Amino acid sequence: MAINIQNLLSAANAKIGVAAVDAADSARLASLTNFVNNHRNTQTFASFASLPTADSSNFGQIVRVAADSAGTYLDSGSTFYVSYVNQWKQVLFSSDSDVTVGQFVPYKFQGSNFGYASGGYGPVTSNVIDKFPFSSDANATDVGDLTVAREGPGGTGQSSSTNGYTSGGYGPVISNVIDKFPFASDANATDVGNLTQSRQRLAGQSSENNGYNSGGAAPASTNVIDKFPFSSDANASDVGDLTLARSGPAGQSSSENGYASGGGLPGTSNIIDKFPFAADANATDVGDLTGTYQDMVGQSSATHGYSSGGTSNVIDKFPFASDANASDVGDLTRVNTINPAGQSSTVSGYTSGGNEPGNTTSNTIDKFSFASDGNATDVGDLTAGRRKLAGTQY
Repeated sequence: MAINIQNLLSAANAKIGVAAVDAADSARLASLTNFVNNHRNTQTFASFASLPTADSSNFGQIVRVAADSAGTYLDSGSTFYVSYVNQWKQVLFSSDSDVTVGQFVPYKFQGSNFGYASGGYGPVTSNVIDKFPFSSDANATDVGDLTVAREGPGGTGQSSSTNGYTSGGYGPVISNVIDKFPFASDANATDVGNLTQSRQRLAGQSSENNGYNSGGAAPASTNVIDKFPFSSDANASDVGDLTLARSGPAGQSSSENGYASGGGLPGTSNIIDKFPFAADANATDVGDLTGTYQDMVGQSSATHGYSSGGTSNVIDKFPFASDANASDVGDLTRVNTINPAGQSSTVSGYTSGGNEPGNTTSNTIDKFSFASDGNATDVGDLTAGRRKLAGTQY
C-alpha cells in the first residue's frame, strides 16, 4: 500500500485551517505536517517496544524509532511508523533527500526483535513464556506466564504485529484455549478464545490479519484448519482441511499461504501441504520433505519455509515461489530434537528446546542462517530444559 506524502501534506495543510476539524483530526494532520516540514521534531521513541498502543487516539500519527541519539533525519537504521488500523505500520522512503514517496512495509511473519518460547514440559508441565533477543546471541529470560500450564501447543505459534499466541496443548486435559500475550511489555497471557476442537501437537501459521492452527491430535489425528482473528478476541472457525489428518506437523507462513509439513498419520509423513490466506479453502499437496518426519518445527524466511528437528536433526528448506520438494540444507546441533519450538527472525531460523536422546529435555537455542545453507549453531539457553513448547516472534 503506497502513500504519496506530498499529496497528503497538501491535503493536511488545506484541512488544518478548517474549523470543522475535531481535535483528534487536528492532531493527526499536525503530526503529518510536522513530520514532513520539521523532520527533526517528529516524536521519537527508543525502540519499537516503547511505542504506545496503536488505537483510535493516535490513528494516523507518524513517529520515529531512533537508531542513535544524533537526532538526524533518517539516521542509518532508524525507522518511521504510522498508527494504522490498530497497528504500527513501518514507512519506508526512497532516500534521505526524497520524502515525496513513502510505502507501508508489507506484513512480515518474521520478527526483528525477539523470539518467544511458551509452555512445554520439563520435568513438569510449564506455563513459562521465555524471551530471547535476535540482535545478539544470548540466553532467554522468563517474561510471563500462560493462563494454564500445558505441553504440546504446537512448535510454531501465531504472531501478529503486536501479540504472540499459544493455542491448544495438554495440561492436564487436551485444551482448546487460545492464549495471547503482548510484545510491547513483558506480561502474562490472557485467554482470548477457543479452537473449534481441543487438540495438541498442532501446527501454527500467521497471515497479516489471522492466526491459523492445522492438524494435531484430538486425541486422534485431525485434518482441521482453524482460523482466528488478530483484530479482536474471538473463537476460531473451521475454514478447511489438510490433505491428510496428522499430528505433529511443522507450520510455515509466506505472505500469501500457510504450510503444514510432515507429521504423524500414524506413521511419519513427508507431505508439504499449502492453503491460501486470501480465502477459506482446503490445503493441497505441493511437495515432499527429504524424509518422513513428525514432531519437528517450522521456520519461515521471506522466500522459503524450513522444517527442522523432530525425529532427525535435518534442516529442510522449500520455496514459497513455486510448488516443489524440500532440500536438506543443514543440521541442528543435536542428533534428535523432538517437539522443539520454532522462531523466525528476518535473517535466521531458531529451534529451541525439545527432547534429546535418553528422553532428556533440552534448553538449547539453535540458530541457522536464511542467507546461506549451513548447519545451526548453539547461541543460548532457555530458562529451563523443556519439550512440546510453542514459538513466536516479533
